[in-house]
Amino acid sequence: MSQLGKNIKRTINNLTVSYNDEGPDGTPVIIFIHGFPFTKAMWNKQAEALKGNYRVIAYDIRGFGDSDAGKDNFSIDLFVNDLLSLMDALKIEKAIVCGLSMGGYIALNAIENYPERFSALILSDTTCTVDSAEAKEKRMNAIESIKQTGLEKYADESIKKLFAPESFTTKEIEIAIAREMIVKTSEQSLFNTLHALADRKETCNKLPEINVPVLILVGKEDVITPPDAARFMHEKIKHSKLYIIGHAGHLSNMENPLEFNDHLKKFIESVKSV
Repeated sequence: MSQLGKNIKRTINNLTVSYNDEGPDGTPVIIFIHGFPFTKAMWNKQAEALKGNYRVIAYDIRGFGDSDAGKDNFSIDLFVNDLLSLMDALKIEKAIVCGLSMGGYIALNAIENYPERFSALILSDTTCTVDSAEAKEKRMNAIESIKQTGLEKYADESIKKLFAPESFTTKEIEIAIAREMIVKTSEQSLFNTLHALADRKETCNKLPEINVPVLILVGKEDVITPPDAARFMHEKIKHSKLYIIGHAGHLSNMENPLEFNDHLKKFIESVKSV
């Protein structure tokens, strides 16, 4: 029997990782990987919607939430190794994996290198491309900005781009939750992760090789990884499904959880016997 509950701590590769593990044993496993600069708490509404029928795991990437940062240089490859190590520790041979933004980069890298470990893939508000020179410069500028003016201002500037305009009047609680996750993250973890994101490799060339069911979701008003990025991946991944979530920006799972969860449940139901 696995240990079930919220905020479970487990030491993996000399790293203390915090995760939630909810739902009945013996059911299909769905692992949620959060975006930058957030925590596993961003998936709370998805866990609530799914845990009655599935085993739902959401974990804090190293340096975020209640997971240690460790001493290694951050990279997408390192984050993938952490994911696989967590799966091994929990004796999960195969899982459905869902990643948003940075979580999507990790999921794509993982399925490219360890395809036998995943039965289906859900990509939300993410892209397969590398950072442009301009995007890399923005990440480095963000590091300087945090050093000079602090995390509070960085959080306020980030929030402006993360949510759809209408969310600022309809999703005030979600915005407050997202902002709190940002300001509670250590500056060093933010710096290390911004470097890792800027240095990541593209995964576009490997998309045609993905042969598990794939669901792609994106907020209609996502300006960070816009619907065109989702359409590009959809065209490259055979038999993938694409849905554009209305009334949502980059955090479509938090901004429109009803529509997001509806697509999620239908997809998982369709693949659970595959």
